[in-house]
Amino acid sequence: MYMAYVYILRNEAGRYYIGSTENLLQRLRHHRGGHTLTTKRLSATELALTQEYATLREARAVERRLKKLRRRDYIERIIRDGYIKLGG
Repeated sequence: MYMAYVYILRNEAGRYYIGSTENLLQRLRHHRGGHTLTTKRLSATELALTQEYATLREARAVERRLKKLRRRDYIERIIRDGYIKLGG
């Protein structure tokens, strides 16, 4: 079955990166290998959370909504709760 993912990476300084992909393992290798400019600067290597979605379109919509929030406390609550729940 086809799946897509939203994921949150965390670096040692506690900064976060939010992304989405169809191939989570490959995407993590890109991040950790320094092939992604945004996370290369961030040095984000810890996978803090993943959540599955039926389509990449749905995952990308959730990713965009999370990035628009730009609220550290909300991202930390999502990680602590272990799932992404967006109202509306």
